[in-house]
Amino acid sequence: MDGAGSSPRVAFFGLLGSGNLGNHGSLDAMLAFVRARHPDAEISCVCAGPEELERQYGIPSVAITWYQAHGPGRSRLDSVARKAFGKVADVVRMPRLLSRYDVVIVPGMGVFETTLELRPWGWPYALFLMSLSARLTGAKSAFVNVGANVARERSLRWLFTGAARLASYRSYRDEYSRNAMRQMGLDTSRDEVYPDLAFALPEPAPVSSGRPQRTVGLGVMAYHGTNADRARADEIYAAYTAKIVEFARWLVDAGYRIRLVTGDPSDQSVVEAVFDDLRRTRPDLVEERLIGEQAESLGELMEQLAGVDVVVASRYHNVLSALKLSKPTISISYGTKSDIVMEQMRLAEFRQPIQSLDVARLIQQFRALEARAATVVPAMRAKNAEYAESLERQYDVLSAALFGAGTGSHVAVDIEQGE
Repeated sequence: MDGAGSSPRVAFFGLLGSGNLGNHGSLDAMLAFVRARHPDAEISCVCAGPEELERQYGIPSVAITWYQAHGPGRSRLDSVARKAFGKVADVVRMPRLLSRYDVVIVPGMGVFETTLELRPWGWPYALFLMSLSARLTGAKSAFVNVGANVARERSLRWLFTGAARLASYRSYRDEYSRNAMRQMGLDTSRDEVYPDLAFALPEPAPVSSGRPQRTVGLGVMAYHGTNADRARADEIYAAYTAKIVEFARWLVDAGYRIRLVTGDPSDQSVVEAVFDDLRRTRPDLVEERLIGEQAESLGELMEQLAGVDVVVASRYHNVLSALKLSKPTISISYGTKSDIVMEQMRLAEFRQPIQSLDVARLIQQFRALEARAATVVPAMRAKNAEYAESLERQYDVLSAALFGAGTGSHVAVDIEQGE
């Protein structure tokens, strides 16, 4: 900190302000921690969508990169030139930017993951530059309950492990993520594992639909595959969307109401595909059986899910939100992270990989889950209580590691000594 008694200057860093509800849920949890434990902290954000984040949170925000701050050029060639210039300009801009802060926190998110399309010179480069700049300017940087998987590309591995190695504090949201970083060459012997930050969010009050029909929360996403699937991205998206539409049609025919939920603005295209199909094939049932209200935060999403009976979801934080509410849940998984949290909730048999989604099997799983709801819900509630206690313990650790307060005993990497 800048002298005894001064207010700590805290920046949250990440792909925030872009509309992704999972990322914002992690931010919400860490904001609550800082404001409750360190109310004198001056809070800012370095993010992907500073204007949107300021609108939603009222927090002073700036763009992560020079290119984001200055925008694209008037032509494709001009934009390419601006991007190239921006990568060099950020080498100077990022240290100057982070010199304003004492603490830089990356709140949750799958920041070291490659489960979706990712290019080394984009987010991984910015993440590495942030960690390096924080070290150079004397700020403490923290990766809090983040996700990771083993990156195949050497450039991604180098950037990910370099960013993590320079950090003051690291923790992961599951053992798989910590092992992935270790396999990529990082010493993780002093890092710890805690539940996903979404489990620290307050639970909304129970909601009754007031209707005789049971309601299903159907979480959809605009899934195009991973880096390895770029050539087939449109085909993968079309196949997934067609199966979601088929399952939604079955739910309506079976007498259920559907509440469609998303986690990112891009997911709205799948919502529209479901509406379009049912308007064409079941025009008399659309208004009565289909709900498609957008949520602006993970808290709003949880409020929507509070009124459903069963959840079938694809996006990781749609699944997490349902589990947090102890809702019987089926995961259409695009990554190991979803499988892990389902296993921890003792729902391993109620999942399918997204690229080989089988609608007939999904219907069987749905019926089986409904039949077992009375037994799975108590186990989920017990696990949620365990997660809440674990996250409270971590808050003591974070206060000690980043703010020099509290009685926490673990600091993953000391900023003065490094690794």
